[in-house]
Amino acid sequence: MPADESAIDEFTVDELASRAQMTVRNVRAYAGRGLIDAPRLAGRTGYYNRDHLQRLQLIRQLLERGFTLAAVEQALQNTPQTAAGHALDLMTILDQPDNVETEVMQRDDLAALAGVDRDSRLIDALEELGLVERKEGDQLLLVEPAVVRAGAAAVTIGLAPQTVIDMFPILQTHLRTIADTFVRQVVTELVQPFVDAGYPEDDWPRVLGIIESLLPVASQVTLGIFRSELRDAIDVELGEQLNGLGDHPAAP
Repeated sequence: MPADESAIDEFTVDELASRAQMTVRNVRAYAGRGLIDAPRLAGRTGYYNRDHLQRLQLIRQLLERGFTLAAVEQALQNTPQTAAGHALDLMTILDQPDNVETEVMQRDDLAALAGVDRDSRLIDALEELGLVERKEGDQLLLVEPAVVRAGAAAVTIGLAPQTVIDMFPILQTHLRTIADTFVRQVVTELVQPFVDAGYPEDDWPRVLGIIESLLPVASQVTLGIFRSELRDAIDVELGEQLNGLGDHPAAP
């Protein structure tokens, strides 16, 4: 947000559209659908304030996330005008990369990291999974550098690259189920009462704090359970292998 924006109390429709990164036509259309309040009129000029701007910014972000205008309209009809700023705070929390940034790497360096020969088919597979993006020349953008580096580490211990790639969608599917279950319960037990109460202004900090804590709490729980299950799986697998030794005659 520009430093001088906080000093401006009101905007014309042209200024509002510019700050919301929309066309004036869209602003008027959203106003016509009742998605923002009517402006203050001075003569024939309408003046909009920060609540209007935040409401439009929220609409734009929701549309950019893939929601239809009808879905946005339905959601905003049940949301107080003053909640738009808090909703933007919530989206900022959700958009934070948790201190993980994308990384640019040469294709040869990625191959060396995994200890394999350069193979365009592997890059194709990683790109299809959304883990890397091709840049200029031989550069690759690692969209999920932690995942890519972990996969490379798995290859260096002896797993075939294709095996590691094939495991990713399986892990992703199961982890999505875990995430959906966790979030659904948080919404049902902690967020829905806040919504049912009409989005009380003094309760917004608590709700934002809950959402902000979701990632670290869920990550710790998931990692703890996975470690336990991994240990059990190793014990079972090794036990089967050791028991199988008795089925083979001893070497002379």
